[in-house]
Amino acid sequence: MADKPSSGEILGIPYNFERPSLGRLLSSYWQPGKGMLVEKPFGIGYTLNLANWRSWIVLAVAGGLYYQQTQSAGAVDASDDEADASDEPVEVIVDDD
Repeated sequence: MADKPSSGEILGIPYNFERPSLGRLLSSYWQPGKGMLVEKPFGIGYTLNLANWRSWIVLAVAGGLYYQQTQSAGAVDASDDEADASDEPVEVIVDDD
């Protein structure tokens, strides 16, 4: 029985299941002169090339969105606590003219 290849492409998407070494991991995330996306050192698909300035913008935007999400989630939790404290009946007056 033939051995299955541990790296290659399927439908234009690269894959690599060879055991990663430390040197290969470091060199795959820092490739000056390459584009923003480079092949992953292990697994399927692409990853960010940290030698490209566009990757740092993507990371900054993702970090900002994550920070905004955590801050708004904290605000929602605080307003839920206030709503629980005021769970008293409310009197509604309807004026029919």
